[in-house]
Amino acid sequence: MADSAKLEVTFDRSPGLGRHPFLAVFMGFGNVPAVRGVLGRATETILSGLGVDVQDTGAYLHVDDDAGTIVVDRAYLRSAAEVYLYLDVIHELVHIRQLNQGLDLFDHNYSYVERPTELEAYRVGVKEARRIGLSDEEIAAYLKVEWLSEHDFGRFLEILGIRP
Repeated sequence: MADSAKLEVTFDRSPGLGRHPFLAVFMGFGNVPAVRGVLGRATETILSGLGVDVQDTGAYLHVDDDAGTIVVDRAYLRSAAEVYLYLDVIHELVHIRQLNQGLDLFDHNYSYVERPTELEAYRVGVKEARRIGLSDEEIAAYLKVEWLSEHDFGRFLEILGIRP
């Protein structure tokens, strides 16, 4: 697993429930090359105006496409491996940019493993995971989620070029 010191970001792991400024919960992401590559010149503006909604969802992170915020599960925020949380935040920032571009984040014309918005976000995350030193086996472990069947997960890894 990647050395957390390489990440150069910090997290407030115990904010209260409710809305918080992104930069109060996820510090240092404006300096991450992957984030700057995704958000470009608007990085500071987007991050300073972005909200994080801490909830008890029982999930991980997602974008609330109505509110334009990142929703994070309180228990996940407290307990997730730092590198997983780091990659998840980058993934969701890709979705924030997509939302700002007017894209449908949840286009049900595609399966989850073939949805263009998801694939773009995961590709950015995979590239960043490799940059910080994760092996394909570690990346596959990170990408494994309970809502994908083994068959779909295998297709997903193939689409993303992961060979554990």
